[in-house]
Amino acid sequence: MQPRRKLASVIDDQAALAGFSRVRVAMILTDARAEDNPIVYVNSAFERTTGYSRSAVIGRNCRFLQGERTDKASVDRIRNAIAAGDDITVDIQNYRADGRPFMNRLIIAPISDSDGDVIYFLGIQKEISDGEIEEKAANTLLSNVRGRVQEDLGLVIDSIQNADISDPLDFDAMTRRLECLQLVYESMRLSEAQERFGNGIDLGALVSRVASGVAHEEGRSGIRYLQSVEPMIVNPDSAVRVSILLSEVLSNAFAHAFDRIDEGVVELRMVKLAAGGLRMTITDDGVGLPQNVPFPNPATVGGRLIQTLTDGLDGTITPVRGAAGTVVMIDVPVGVADV
Repeated sequence: MQPRRKLASVIDDQAALAGFSRVRVAMILTDARAEDNPIVYVNSAFERTTGYSRSAVIGRNCRFLQGERTDKASVDRIRNAIAAGDDITVDIQNYRADGRPFMNRLIIAPISDSDGDVIYFLGIQKEISDGEIEEKAANTLLSNVRGRVQEDLGLVIDSIQNADISDPLDFDAMTRRLECLQLVYESMRLSEAQERFGNGIDLGALVSRVASGVAHEEGRSGIRYLQSVEPMIVNPDSAVRVSILLSEVLSNAFAHAFDRIDEGVVELRMVKLAAGGLRMTITDDGVGLPQNVPFPNPATVGGRLIQTLTDGLDGTITPVRGAAGTVVMIDVPVGVADV
């Protein structure tokens, strides 16, 4: 297998994410190992384009988008490419939930683990008008987005490839990781458009968005969330790693810290260190870490991913078990800010 490029190495291909956002380019993920290759993730752009909600499509094969005038030859090309584990690009007529047809430019790419086994198929798609059918710009955009997501998602999967991901909770976690990646891509696109930070990204603004999203999705009534995040400019590679790392640790706090507890507080602080680099501290006042369980736990998907991302940043992660609650301190050295 060819070695993967450095995570989020968009410094060398800054056009890769031009025009990309969660609300413009639809993205889906299907489980290549399950019977009939069912959908396990769709983003908000897919819902907007097709009119189908996530709950209506998760667990189904994508063929429900086909209709009376869908070209059978295009369907056969897609089926053959999936069977062979190959990339394919095709313009195909699909149908929305209300029955209206639309022309869909679709790119399908396999996501493989480090052994070369296909475990997911990534679908990147965009509704196109008649005038765009012969234009190369739309195809270039989708191809570049496909390559970026394929690289970054591939690294995440490499970190957890030996895990059992058949549990629905783990698919929820994969959804969160994909949403996190898309927030990073939007930040990259915004930084490039504004030309404010050169090749850098405002990590403070990005982390605030990622953390607020996790708190909204994972929190519940009675659990308060507080954050204090300093602005800092970092390189794209570090932005991806730090964002996913934060998402994993913060989600873990919401999921496990308040078992049988109705009220509590989760707090995030991120500060620049005097010697360079940064420190993130995630604190809760919940039940605390069990004495006999390490953190991060190498026996879990999230634990392996947390350790892999920390190692990739040359960082350190220190859990502190208090009389009540847990403090997780993550230090990332000065190299995180090299742009």
